[in-house]
Amino acid sequence: MPSKPQTNLSRRHFMKTTAASLAALSLDSVLAVDTAPKKIRIGVVGGGFGSVFPWHLHPDCEVYAVSDLLESRRTILMENMGCSRSYPSLEELVKDPHIDAVAIFTDGPLHVQHTVEAMKHGKHVISAVPAAWATLEQAEQLADIVKTSGLTYMMAETSHYHLETISVRKMYEKGEFGHIYYTEAEYQHDGLEGLYIIDGKRTWRYGMAPMFYPTHSTAFLTGITGETLTEVVCHGWGDDSPYLKDNDYQNPFWSQTALFRTDRGNSFRVFISWKGAHRGTERATWIGDKMSFYCGHPNGLGPLIIRSGNQTETDDAGFVRNKPNYENYQQEDWNRELPEALRNIPGHGGSHPFLIHEFISALTQGRKPAVDIRLALAYTVPGIIAHQSALQGGTLRKIPVLA
Repeated sequence: MPSKPQTNLSRRHFMKTTAASLAALSLDSVLAVDTAPKKIRIGVVGGGFGSVFPWHLHPDCEVYAVSDLLESRRTILMENMGCSRSYPSLEELVKDPHIDAVAIFTDGPLHVQHTVEAMKHGKHVISAVPAAWATLEQAEQLADIVKTSGLTYMMAETSHYHLETISVRKMYEKGEFGHIYYTEAEYQHDGLEGLYIIDGKRTWRYGMAPMFYPTHSTAFLTGITGETLTEVVCHGWGDDSPYLKDNDYQNPFWSQTALFRTDRGNSFRVFISWKGAHRGTERATWIGDKMSFYCGHPNGLGPLIIRSGNQTETDDAGFVRNKPNYENYQQEDWNRELPEALRNIPGHGGSHPFLIHEFISALTQGRKPAVDIRLALAYTVPGIIAHQSALQGGTLRKIPVLA
C-alpha cells in the first residue's frame, strides 16, 4: 500500500468539524466492517503490554514481524501473534520494506522517539499512551513528524473505546444529555511500586507523576463531546516515600487532582492516584441538564442513568426538589459490530479489539483514525500542564493547542 494514503477529509475541513460529527466519526468509523483487498503488514514492538493485542486476528492484518530488546519477550510476541519473524530492536524492524505500519508498545518516555524513527522509514504508527512524555517539546516533536511525513498516526487510548464510553458517545449524539456542563473522571492504580525497580534497576515508571498519564481520564470528555481543555488548576499529594524524594522527574506526588475549563466554558475534574485506600478504576461521570450517566464503580454500583423528572419530592430538611428518574443501565454489546474473530476479547473495558479495528480500518480506507494526532495531543498535553500547575502550588495555567 502507499506510504501516504489519501484521506477523505482535508485537514482544514477536519479541524472545522463540529463536536457532534467528531463524535460520530469516532464511533461510526470503528464500527464499519469491511474486508480490504490487501492486508496491512504490521510490526509489533514491545513484548509487555503489546503482547495482549491480537493483531493477527483481524481479517485485514498480518503480523509480519515483532521486536523487543529481550529475547524472551520476542518469543512471547511471536507465539501470541502467530509470527515467525523478529528483530532485536525497533530500529532494525522499521528498516524492513515489507512492513506498512508499526504498533509501538515501548516505554512511555520513548513513544515520540520511536514514532519519529518509524515514520522516517515510511511506517504508519499506532502508539500506546501517552502520546508524549512530560514535556511540550516532545508533544511538538510528535506533531511535527506526523505533519511532515503525511503518514497515519493513532494513539491507542483505551478509555476512548470502553464499552460504556461507546454507549455514552451514542447517547450524546442523540442529544439525550441536553447540555453536559460538568464531567469528572478518575484513574486509580494503587501498587505501581512493584514496577519501579526490575532486576535491581530503576525503570521509567520510578516516581512518575500521575498527570503524566492523563489520557485514561481526558478521553472520557474530549472523546465524547469534542471540546478541548483550555486551562487548569491542579493540586497534588505526596508523603515521605523515598520514591518521591529521589526520581528523575523531581515529582513529589502520589496523587493529583485537576480542575479544567473547556473551550465551551464547562468544568472537568480529573483525579489520578498511584497510592491510597482505594480500588483500581478507570471511570467517569457525565452530568447534563436532561440526563446524567455514571460509569460502574469499583465498589459495586452502576452503571447508572439519571434523567430529570417531572415529579417532586421533599428532602430530609423539608425542602421540595425535583425527583429524578433512576435507571440501571444494561451494557449493550457493541462487539457485534467487530469482525467475528475480534469479538469479546477482554482488556481495558473491552477496548482492545476496537483499537485494533479502528487503526487497520483507517489504513485500508485511507482516512484519519478516530484518535489521530489532534485528539492524541488534546488528551495528553493537558496533563503535562496540570503537573506544572501542581508543582507551582496550584497556579492557573493555560493549555496550548499543538495540532
